[in-house]
Amino acid sequence: MAKKRKVVKKKTKKKKAARGLWTKADVNLLNKLFPTNATSKIAKKLGRKTDAVKKKASRMGLRKSKSYLKSIGRA
Repeated sequence: MAKKRKVVKKKTKKKKAARGLWTKADVNLLNKLFPTNATSKIAKKLGRKTDAVKKKASRMGLRKSKSYLKSIGRA
């Protein structure tokens, strides 16, 4: 009779998105970049999800500049 072998799966650690607290450096960078850059680009630079960047910018009262909106055809 053949013996059955157990297959053991290795656990892999998933990279977690940055959660929770925003550092002063992150907030300063968001404040500087948000008016004139794509939100997705800023999110990548900060290592956060796009929605998190949108929400934080909204809470801070940040808006896209008129010149940026015009450049992407939304003004």
